Amino acid sequence: MPHFAYTGRDERGHMVEGELEAANSGVVAAELASQGVTPIEITAGATATAAAGEAGQGLLERLTEKKVTPTDVLLFSRQMNTLLKAGVPIMSALKGLEGSSENKSLARLMRDLREGLESGHELSTCLARHPDAFDPFYVAMVRVGEFTGKLQEVFLRLFHHLEFEKFMREQVRSAIRYPTFVIVTMAVAVAIVNVFVIPTFARAYVGFKAELPAITKALIAFSNFTVTYWPALLGILVVLAFGFRLYIKSKRGRLAWDEFKLKIPIAGPIVLNATIARFARSFSLSIRSGVPAVQALTIVAGTVDNQYMARKIDVIREGVERGEALRRTAAAAGIFTPMVLQMLAVGEEAGELDEMMGEIAELYQREVEYSLKNLASQIEPVLIVALGGLVLLLALGVFLPIWDLGTAAIGKR
Repeated sequence: MPHFAYTGRDERGHMVEGELEAANSGVVAAELASQGVTPIEITAGATATAAAGEAGQGLLERLTEKKVTPTDVLLFSRQMNTLLKAGVPIMSALKGLEGSSENKSLARLMRDLREGLESGHELSTCLARHPDAFDPFYVAMVRVGEFTGKLQEVFLRLFHHLEFEKFMREQVRSAIRYPTFVIVTMAVAVAIVNVFVIPTFARAYVGFKAELPAITKALIAFSNFTVTYWPALLGILVVLAFGFRLYIKSKRGRLAWDEFKLKIPIAGPIVLNATIARFARSFSLSIRSGVPAVQALTIVAGTVDNQYMARKIDVIREGVERGEALRRTAAAAGIFTPMVLQMLAVGEEAGELDEMMGEIAELYQREVEYSLKNLASQIEPVLIVALGGLVLLLALGVFLPIWDLGTAAIGKR
C-alpha cells in the first residue's frame, strides 16, 4: 500500500507533519480529519504515483482533462443550496449534479461524494478526501452545518464567501499586473536599444576617430558586453528564475516572498488590504456559523494564502488562547488600523463580532477598489520619470559625440 507525507494543523493551530499508509490521498485526508488535524498538503510517494498512473486514464487524456476549478466549487455551493432549499435529498442532489456536469473531473468528484455518503460517511469527511477542490475552511464550514442542522444555510454562505474570494483574487492580480507590465516593457526596450540601436551608432563613431565622451563609452561597452555574452546572460536569468521558484517553495522562502509582496511600493498596500479583507470575511463567516474563535482563527490562518499574514493571524490566535481580548492581540499583530481596532473592540463588547468583521471586510474591499481605480495615476509619474531618465541617458550618449564633432568643425573654420 502506498505512503503519503502530510502537513497540517491540529486543533490548537500547531503545525504537524507525518506519514500515513493508505489507498489514496482521500483516505489520508479523512483519517487526519477524524484525528482533529486540518490537512494543508498531502504528497504521494513514488509508489502511489505509479499506482495512480496505472489505474488512471491515458497520459494524453489526463493532461488535457479539465480540472475542478474554484468556479466549479462556487457553482456547486450555489446549486447545493438551491437543491437543499427545495427539499431535494442530498443523495439525489449529488446524482443530479453528476449527470448534468460537462466536466468529467467534476462528475467523477460528485460520484465519489455520493459513494462516500452511501458508505455511511459524513459529507464533510467525503469533501476532505479532495483537498485540491475543497480547502480545510470549506470542509470545516460544511462540518459545522452538519452539526447544527443548517447545511443549506452554510452552502449559501460559502457561495457568497467564494464569490468574494474570487473577486479579491482578481483585484490582487489587477494590482500586480500593471507594475509587472511596466517593468517588463522597460526591460524589453533596454534590450532592444542595447542590441540593435547602440551598435549602429558605435560603428559610425569608429570612423570619426575622435575621443568619445565617457557616457558614450559606457553605453557602447555595455552594449558590446550584452551582444557578446547574451547566451551566458540568458542562462544566468534562467538559473536565477529556476532558483527563485525553488526558494519560494521552501517554508523560509515562501515566508520571505509573501512578506516582500506586501511591501512592494504602490501595489503592496493593495495586496495587504485585499488579504486582510479576505481574512476578515472568512473569520466573520466562521464565527457566524458557530465555530469557536480559536478554531476559526486556526482554520483561517491555514487558508489565507500568505504565510506572513498566517503568522500574524497565529499571533492573534495565541493571544485569544491565553484569554486576552481580541482587540489587544490584533493590535499586537500590527496589521489593522486604529479605526479597525476600535470597531473590533465595539464588536467584542457588544457580542456582534461576526458583524463587525464583516464590516471590516467591506471597509478593506472598498479601499482596494478605490486604490485600483487610482493605480494608473500613481504609477504614471514613476513611469514618466523612469522613461525620461532612460531617454536622457541614451540621448546624451548618442548625440554628445555628434555635438562635439560639430563644435570642433566650426572652430576650425
